[in-house]
Order: sequence, then structure tokens, then C-alpha cells
Amino acid sequence: MENVIIEGEEVNGVTYTTTKRTTKISVTHGKGVRQVLEGDNIIFDDEDANGLIIPHNDALVISLHINDSNVKRVLIDPSSSVNIILLRVVNEMQATDHDITNARSLSGFDNSSVVTKGEIMLATFTEGVVKDTKFPVVDADMSYNIILGRPWIHDMDAVPSTLHQ
Repeated sequence: MENVIIEGEEVNGVTYTTTKRTTKISVTHGKGVRQVLEGDNIIFDDEDANGLIIPHNDALVISLHINDSNVKRVLIDPSSSVNIILLRVVNEMQATDHDITNARSLSGFDNSSVVTKGEIMLATFTEGVVKDTKFPVVDADMSYNIILGRPWIHDMDAVPSTLHQ
């Protein structure tokens, strides 16, 4: 409950008790605050930036353990509203075709679209955290094997930074 200071018997022509009741209702039924979880944090400092030419605007590219495979060239892209995996990578991981379901169309900002082969749910492993992640499967040429967008970043409670990479 927020503290509200109200003076006098009326506020904008409404009685004090009505105003107070309305204030309580609006505060009580507001959006809940997300609970912050205590846990291990990964923190980088200036020592981690030794050997880097700063400032830089390099993309955040990592390796990630997915299912039983170590996948390189994984782009962390906060501007992407979906996670994307290449069909070639799914085949190399030997995931079966029946795991891929629900083909759909993905649209870009320039109104271009790509029809996916479907979606697949894969387990991603990062420093003690395992998350089942849904990926649209794309049969296309990309510079990266996987693009992890806002859905994965949010699920991981992550704040991506390229400063110390």
C-alpha cells in the first residue's frame, strides 16, 4: 500500500472517504511487483576487458550447451522478439523430425517473411540454469547458428552486455 497525503474534506469535489477508498482500491489492484530472486550473479569488471579495444560495438556472440550439444555462434539479440534455430543445427543435434511442430510465418521490420519448418522445444544449459526454450526452426543461410531474443533473455532474468566480451 502506498502512503498518500490528503488534506481537507474534499479532493476535486469528491469527499475524503470516497477518495481514500478509491485510492486503496487502485493501489491494491495494481500490477504486482516482480519478486527479485537471490542467487549467484555473473559480474564482469575492468580486468575482464584486458586486451579489448574499447569502445567497441561488437555483437554478443556466445557458445551454448543445448540438449547434448555445444553450439557455437549463438547471437544474443535483445531486438529479436523470437528465438531462432537453423534446421541444419537441429539435424546435427540429431533431434527427430517429429519434435518439430506448428509451422508458421515470421515477419521482419521490412515486411519480409520467412515460413518456418515448425517449432521445437530444446533444453538450454547456462551456468547452473536449465531452461526449456521454444525455437522456430528456419531452413535458411544465417551468420549465426542460433539467435536468442527477448523471450530467452527474459526467461534467464539476464541483462546482456557487450562491454567486457
